[in-house]
Amino acid sequence: MDHDCATVSLYENSIPPFVNEALDRLYQRMHSSVAYHTIYGNISSETKTYVAWKDEKIVAVLLFFIEGQRARVLNEQLQIDPVEIERFSLHVFNTYQSVRIISFPVIEGRIDTLSFPYQQSPCTQDIVLTLPDTAQAYLSGLGKSTRSYIKRYLNKLKSSFPSLTCVTYENGDISEQHIRDITALNRARMATRHKSSNIDDAELERMIRLARLCGLVTIVTINGRVCAGTINYRFGENYFLQVLAHDPEYDEFGLGTLCCYLTICECIARNGNEYHFLWGRYEYKYRLLGLQRDLAHLVIYRSRLDLLINGGAALKLAFRGVEYTAKDWAEHKARRMDASSLSARLAFYGLNGLKKWKRSISRLQA
Repeated sequence: MDHDCATVSLYENSIPPFVNEALDRLYQRMHSSVAYHTIYGNISSETKTYVAWKDEKIVAVLLFFIEGQRARVLNEQLQIDPVEIERFSLHVFNTYQSVRIISFPVIEGRIDTLSFPYQQSPCTQDIVLTLPDTAQAYLSGLGKSTRSYIKRYLNKLKSSFPSLTCVTYENGDISEQHIRDITALNRARMATRHKSSNIDDAELERMIRLARLCGLVTIVTINGRVCAGTINYRFGENYFLQVLAHDPEYDEFGLGTLCCYLTICECIARNGNEYHFLWGRYEYKYRLLGLQRDLAHLVIYRSRLDLLINGGAALKLAFRGVEYTAKDWAEHKARRMDASSLSARLAFYGLNGLKKWKRSISRLQA
């Protein structure tokens, strides 16, 4: 691989103060930020910081730690130039002779070539909306049925509940009660589906701390009571949806989708660049113009011998990639019916029938 001239700095067991801003500028990703990894307890005295400079400008920052023969990168969800991955891998292998494998848990974009043996296996997705310049441009860009849906239900909601308010708070203006109210709605909503919320008390405390640092929270109230809300975080010019919840009592008004739409408008007003719905192929994300970006696990080996020695793990990773691809295909087939062939129609009805059957089993078990 062709290398350009760059200077590399390696900070052992420390994170320099300038790295926080550099990470947000370079990658603008929640899972690549110092704030996120600090609050979630991923940073320790063993964390190492790699920084690449070119023409006195930082072009790459990677946080990592070493576990036995593996160097594991903390940055996730990032989009990074393969040249920088190559440079980082070369530096790590040259610096730490015991390291045989480098692992990037989740990266965005396909890597076509490295001088080291490697595996890239799809593992999850991020649904992303590129934000237009104005809220009016966003509304105009929505599909005809979605645009009509938003206008109709928003007017119905306002006329039915004159006390309706929608307020957005940022960072230090976000109260602990805001987060607790929204997560309570999330838990109640999950209960109606006979499922358990993944927000336990420890996760709730982490969300409160992160929101006070870089949060954007939208609260919808009716008669002074919180009936919907979103919890989001901002990194660089990008926003990330953590929780969207609403009171099932207002299902007939499409309140969940309306709350998300109003949140997106607030992000546009704050000159945001992207709105990340993150993983989970829910229909409302696509209706609000989210597009799927596939994310992958990347493993780099020092040599072909190391790939061979770790053949069992390599096969397992490859199998998980095939499994994800098959599930992704099934999800897309189940979302929209393709009437072009009998097999396509059968796939649509069969996959959705399987989903309904699984939901029925879950209800019976509950």
